[in-house]
Amino acid sequence: LGVSAVSESPVTVAAYLRQLPEDRRAACTRLRTTIKAHLPAGFREVIGYGMPGYVVPKTRYPAGYHCDPSLPLPFAGFASQKGHVALYHMGLYADPDLMGWWQQQWPRHASTRLDMGKSCVRFKKPEAIPFDLVGLLFERMTPEDWIACYEQRVRR
Repeated sequence: LGVSAVSESPVTVAAYLRQLPEDRRAACTRLRTTIKAHLPAGFREVIGYGMPGYVVPKTRYPAGYHCDPSLPLPFAGFASQKGHVALYHMGLYADPDLMGWWQQQWPRHASTRLDMGKSCVRFKKPEAIPFDLVGLLFERMTPEDWIACYEQRVRR
């Protein structure tokens, strides 16, 4: 999911946010608030890969992450990177229909060009993050949807 641009590996999301520069802290705090307000029940907030993340707990998906089965199944995360705020959403990478929806909705909600990789959306201007669209994105996939998608398209 990437490496955060903070100095130490935080143990809580609050600690992660405290380490950020003020402009990034405000954007990332609002991103977290948006995600948590729209995240379907069953995901859990964690620090993973040095950043805030959202996973399917092992109690719900005992098989865990295929790259390291001792870890819970990662779903999403966000980070303050060197030149941008990054939002990682594995559903965008794994589900072509969700990616199509995202790309179609982007110009309706955002004032900037969509800048993304496979699962990473880069926001070079934190003040231009389309928080309403991020909320809609997180509403579109439950833990059960993500597990089914993951087993069908990722874990083979």
